[in-house]
Amino acid sequence: MADQSPDEGSKRKIDAEATSEEAEGPTGSGSSGDTPDTPDTAPESDSERTSEFVALKPVDVPALKPPRPVTAGPALGARTKDEPAEPTAPVSEGPAPVLPPLDLLAELTNTPEPPETPARTITRRFKIWVPIVLLLALVFVIVQAVRPLPTPSLKLRADTSSYTFDGRFGLPWPAKGQGAVQVQGSGSIGTFGEQKPVPTASVAKVMTAYVILKEHPLKKDETGPTIEIDEKAVREGEAKDESRIEGLTAGAKFSQQDMLKMLMIPSGNNIARLLARWATGSGDETAFVAKMNEAARALGMNDTTYTDPSGLDSKTVSTAVDQLKLAEAVMRFDAFRPIVALPNATIKGLPQPINNNNDNLLLAGLSIKGIKTGSNTAAGGALMWAAYKTVDDRTPLILGTMLDQRVDGPDPNGGNSLTLVKENSKKVIAAVRDALTSAVAVKKGQVVGYVDDGLGGRTPLVATKDLKAIGVPGQRLPLRITDNGKPVPHSAGAGAVVATLTIGTGPDAPKVPVALQKDLREPSFGSKLTRLG
Repeated sequence: MADQSPDEGSKRKIDAEATSEEAEGPTGSGSSGDTPDTPDTAPESDSERTSEFVALKPVDVPALKPPRPVTAGPALGARTKDEPAEPTAPVSEGPAPVLPPLDLLAELTNTPEPPETPARTITRRFKIWVPIVLLLALVFVIVQAVRPLPTPSLKLRADTSSYTFDGRFGLPWPAKGQGAVQVQGSGSIGTFGEQKPVPTASVAKVMTAYVILKEHPLKKDETGPTIEIDEKAVREGEAKDESRIEGLTAGAKFSQQDMLKMLMIPSGNNIARLLARWATGSGDETAFVAKMNEAARALGMNDTTYTDPSGLDSKTVSTAVDQLKLAEAVMRFDAFRPIVALPNATIKGLPQPINNNNDNLLLAGLSIKGIKTGSNTAAGGALMWAAYKTVDDRTPLILGTMLDQRVDGPDPNGGNSLTLVKENSKKVIAAVRDALTSAVAVKKGQVVGYVDDGLGGRTPLVATKDLKAIGVPGQRLPLRITDNGKPVPHSAGAGAVVATLTIGTGPDAPKVPVALQKDLREPSFGSKLTRLG
């Protein structure tokens, strides 16, 4: 054994003595002798003083692992061969994160949620959606209750949409040409022939008179302003082979009423052109012809074209149906009807009376009161006519037109065709007048329709009087129901007049008031609630 140095031996001796003293304790129980206790008040040496550690913040201390149960086997604290070593707790390297107050409260108070089940899912959804659905339902009810009510409308019953006269009736139309007839207020009685544009000849002067009266209206028997004869009208009065007013003097003046008589009764072409120039203040008739075509469009005469104010030009064309629209419009002028009903007239300033080319019809005893003849080689014979027939307490106006009537054989300037068209028209006029009748289309108190409140409610409407219609056998007349110029009310008492029932067409159609059969009430709350529109 190697020798130890004195210092090493001394060090081992000191360590052994220290170990012996720790084993014996402070009382020195390892010695047989008594050693006096160290007084409590004895001051500690610097080497024996210790300090106590006080944590300023909580220190994360790993949770103590519960002791394992003691079983028979290896000595306590020993580890078996197959038992894994216990993991060493990680050493905290810094202060623990501080949770927000709400999260910290949740950590302290929350308990784990119970496991999810179908019943819990349904309950949760029920709690979420029921309030929402109830709120939406409440909003829907409020909106439906305060929405404006639909505007009530008037409806006809299906069985009162029209009325047809008993029996049958046929018009004695000619074999050729075209024509149309109507009873004013009742509508069309019939037409014949292809409604294609054909020359109208002097029937065109009806449109000339219409435009003049529309822009320069006259009351019945009113003479109107004076019109001066110009040199052109005098020269045209000397023309051959056309209708004209002869014997005019430049500078002479005639009233508008007298000028219309010279236009319509003997069919003065030169007067038609003079009126056209006067109405537009121009040196020719171009501007006035444009007005004629504008008026035709306004009246719905879509198959009509005017190229001159007299009708002498063969390019002035129309149809019988279109001319019937013009006849209805022009006969509303109070100053026009008396003029065309004259078989002749005497006008101061003219060398002789003027005669109507339609005089044989005007004097035929058929209550024919005009309107205008027309004839030339291009047009053949043409006629626009008006007649009356009193039926019960009404005297409706019968209107008709017939164009493109032609004779076989010689026909200088359409003179023979003019005779033909007047004869054919006379047959039609007589037949219509004989057949014209009246009938009660709707009886007083009859339910004719109802007020529809727009939400399913219907209140019946009844006629307050008998509604009589005028027509010919077999004629079908439409019925319509209209308001009285103001909206239908949402509520009103039984018997209140809220509408008008009309049969036929046009402003002259017969009509009677219509009243509520029972009280008209606003829609119920249930109807308001369930409406979708």
